[in-house]
Amino acid sequence: MEIPQKVEYILMHLEYNGFQGYLIGGSTRDIFNYKIPSDYDICTDATPEQIKSLFAKSYDTGLKHGTVTIVLKDEHYEVTTMRKEGAYKDNRSPEEVFFTNSLKEDVARRDFTINSIAIDVNRNVYDYFGGLKDIENKIIRAVGDVDARFNEDALRLLRAIRLSAQHDFDIEENTLQAIVKNAYLIQMISKERIRDELCKILMSDYPGYGIEMLERTGLLQYIIPELCECVGFEQYNPNHDKDVFEHIISVLNNTPKILNVRLSALLHDIAKPKCFTLDDNGIGHFYYHHIEGEKLTEEILFRLKFDNKTINDVKILVREHMFNFSKKGKIKTSIIKKFMNRVGIDNLENLFCLRIADIKGSKNKDQSKIDNVTFLIGECHRIISEKQPLTVKDLAINGHDLMEIGIQPGIKMGKILNSLLEKVLENPELNNKEILLKLVLKRNILEISKL
Repeated sequence: MEIPQKVEYILMHLEYNGFQGYLIGGSTRDIFNYKIPSDYDICTDATPEQIKSLFAKSYDTGLKHGTVTIVLKDEHYEVTTMRKEGAYKDNRSPEEVFFTNSLKEDVARRDFTINSIAIDVNRNVYDYFGGLKDIENKIIRAVGDVDARFNEDALRLLRAIRLSAQHDFDIEENTLQAIVKNAYLIQMISKERIRDELCKILMSDYPGYGIEMLERTGLLQYIIPELCECVGFEQYNPNHDKDVFEHIISVLNNTPKILNVRLSALLHDIAKPKCFTLDDNGIGHFYYHHIEGEKLTEEILFRLKFDNKTINDVKILVREHMFNFSKKGKIKTSIIKKFMNRVGIDNLENLFCLRIADIKGSKNKDQSKIDNVTFLIGECHRIISEKQPLTVKDLAINGHDLMEIGIQPGIKMGKILNSLLEKVLENPELNNKEILLKLVLKRNILEISKL
């Protein structure tokens, strides 16, 4: 039972000064689940003021709820006074907390049994609610009254599924039924907190299972209702043997642990139900679903309070996910460079990951299509290594050069620069300041002559 030296020091220092100190929560869960904890939470019967008096460097983290952060050689550790809680408000936070010296009273308010195990500095284990057995049996079970736990903090509805996806644990039946019963409460939780739990589900070892559980429990309809429309939506297409939702889950499970790739996998076919048509032969088509999908992706991620860069990058991945360059035919380098320009160099690898996952999630898992992606990856790497111009920023002239020959900043200047880029993409040898200025001057003379 490995406990880091600094954590052990905190526990020992609390005990030496006459206080209780326990390692608690996710850290003990991970220790007994043979994982290295990402952080270490400590509880004690010392009050926040007493905690601060015992350690040279500390700061208030959540003083209202009894939490102080101790700093030891630039490492931060949260220490919280053991407490009972009063009535909850808004299904999220207790209106009052009451400090206690009873460990059992403290762990009784916690969410799941696997998070209610405590360890003291002497490696004594305190397990009042059967958490060790549930870890052994790979079970997520609420502590005590399941309805009360979810009504106290509705974020626990999502947290149960996240823990299940992260650790490959089953959710105990009564706990699962309580999630279904109380799913509507998730509407009381801020979009930011929902977003954070969704991201953790997507970045787990079992992202597809996590999303399926969101749908099964009824939570998905309150988070991404557009995705619920994909459930059971048959594609009637020879390239697919799954409905739209099943295909999305398959693609998601074939992606690497990169958040933007997994977000785009989740949303890449989100507009298929909206764009579905059936031809005279009974074949289903989804014309322009990537374009509609880009719009829906922006709406969904904005609603979930994602940052602007993530929204922009993911919607590009959704828009471009259907690209297909055949290595059999001669592809003009300029076409590939325009593709790279649309996607953005920083977004290319993520798009390739999404495309390969999409192919693997389809009926035939066509190796030739994967080979085409591999070929395109090689071509893009070649273009980048040769430092060929790809964007307006790569041109040998800029706005200041154009101003020197009398062109003022504005729409016209932008059109000129984009026009020059088109020419340079076709012929990189034109990317010379003198040549480009001559082209601009020639264009202006032609425009004047038409007046």
